[in-house]
Amino acid sequence: MCNELGIALSRKRPVSEQKDMEAKWTELGSEEMDLSRFRPVYSPKDFLDVLVSLRNPNLSNSEQGAATLWGDIKIPLKVNNLQNLRSEFEELTSNISQVEVDNYSSFDTEHCVTFLHERSVLGKKVLQTNHSPLSREYAKRGCLQSQRANLWCQILGISIHNEDRLKFEHLKSCVFRHDLMIDKLIFKDIRLTAANDDQYFVFEDLLYQILLVFSRDVSIVEHFRYSSATPPKGFLRGRSGQEEGLVVYPPSGIIPYHGFTMYVTPLCYLYDDPVTLYGVFKELFCRYLCCLHTVSSHPQGILCLCLQFEMLLHEADPQLMYHCAHHDIHPLKIAQKWIMRMFAGYLSVDQVLLLWDRILAYDSLEILPVLAVAIMSFRKSILLTAENQATLEAMLADVSTIKVVPLLQWLLTRSV
Repeated sequence: MCNELGIALSRKRPVSEQKDMEAKWTELGSEEMDLSRFRPVYSPKDFLDVLVSLRNPNLSNSEQGAATLWGDIKIPLKVNNLQNLRSEFEELTSNISQVEVDNYSSFDTEHCVTFLHERSVLGKKVLQTNHSPLSREYAKRGCLQSQRANLWCQILGISIHNEDRLKFEHLKSCVFRHDLMIDKLIFKDIRLTAANDDQYFVFEDLLYQILLVFSRDVSIVEHFRYSSATPPKGFLRGRSGQEEGLVVYPPSGIIPYHGFTMYVTPLCYLYDDPVTLYGVFKELFCRYLCCLHTVSSHPQGILCLCLQFEMLLHEADPQLMYHCAHHDIHPLKIAQKWIMRMFAGYLSVDQVLLLWDRILAYDSLEILPVLAVAIMSFRKSILLTAENQATLEAMLADVSTIKVVPLLQWLLTRSV
């Protein structure tokens, strides 16, 4: 892209430009720049094309493992069935009271008040223990809005100290000193996504700060040691072709794709301190989000999650799966976008946060395909009238009214 546009991957800013950017740091949304020539490196749709094209060279099409895969993913990996998922998410399949379900009930006001009070008191005790496993157990029934920010920090092991603030300031100075081509992609993505979203546009300036700092953080490269992916590299100026001239680019090793911004947006509702927000986002990325755009056989990876969605939909609603196959409709084309973004931008903010409560509580991304199947299964009656891909996508274009926990409970407890 740099070759096409005739620009450098990185350049040092003149002192006047550095001072100007530092002065505008809290209002970067007002920065006027022409981004028309820049385009996202890839989108979730492009990534899905890669996933569905994958084949195991050691497995012939005639073998049973490949023949039983009805959907778009043709790699026979081991994924959990509905019975295993019911055991894994046991708290959602029992009669245990849940935040959102029991505190908003209009049938028993006294029960609601009692439940909220009990959860609040228990939450305070959990926070006082400063014990991550205990926080996870508490979060399985959902977190109260007033305690969620602190509980997530406790679960992720985030504790902000002076050195964290100094590091954040250092990364800011790196942003001021050097202009990376990646910066344009970050600005473009924020303007295409969050800046056009009624729920998130007010955080535009904060998003620029967090993602620009993220792109300079070399410590994020460490997660590649435990990943099948490798960070992209570029040659230093004047050292092209020399192996010792290769460096990771960008410094974080992460090139943002279309929609990457939406990983940060829900966190803006929890943390007004940029340093704490950045710390939580970085930890979330290194633990979970990196799995959603990396090709691997990891059970928490996007490939397994997509396969689990298809296998689970076939198990929970074979009639809907057969209808889609008969009309050459691909439900995964819709579900993969939901899963890859962890539903941010698709559900209302409060529902996204309740969903992420469970991801942190169970330390698992498997709840994402379960919710995707629940949405389609719940709307089965209308989806069965769709006779082409465009109609199905139109029917599922707006899922913002979905209530996450009741829907998950409905799928995990109903008989198939």
